[in-house]
Amino acid sequence: MKTKLVLTALILFAATTFEARAEDLVFKLKNNTSAVLTNFYTSPVGVNEWEDDVFGRQVLNPGENMEITIADGRDVCKYDMRFEFEEDSGLDTTEDTQDLCELGEYTIHE
Repeated sequence: MKTKLVLTALILFAATTFEARAEDLVFKLKNNTSAVLTNFYTSPVGVNEWEDDVFGRQVLNPGENMEITIADGRDVCKYDMRFEFEEDSGLDTTEDTQDLCELGEYTIHE
C-alpha cells in the first residue's frame, strides 16, 4: 500500500513538473528604436527555420511595448529571435538568443 502511494505521488510530481515547463512563455517586448518593428520571429535554439511571425498583422511602433506570448507547447526555454524593421528605416535585421523562461522583458535597441 505504501509503495502504491509513493508511486502515485511520484507520478503526480512528474506530471506537475512537466506541465510547469510546458507553460506558455510570456514577456514584455519594448521597441526602443526610432523605427517600426514589423516582424518578430522565434524558434527554439537548434531549429534551423524561423517559426511564424509572432506579430501576425500587428507592428510595434517606436517607444511602444507589447506582451508577447509564445504558446508552442514546447518544454524548452532558449529561443532564437529575429527582429525585422520597416523598409527604408536604415535599421538592419537583428537576431539574438535568450532564455525566455527567465526573461521578464526584452528591449530592442538600435
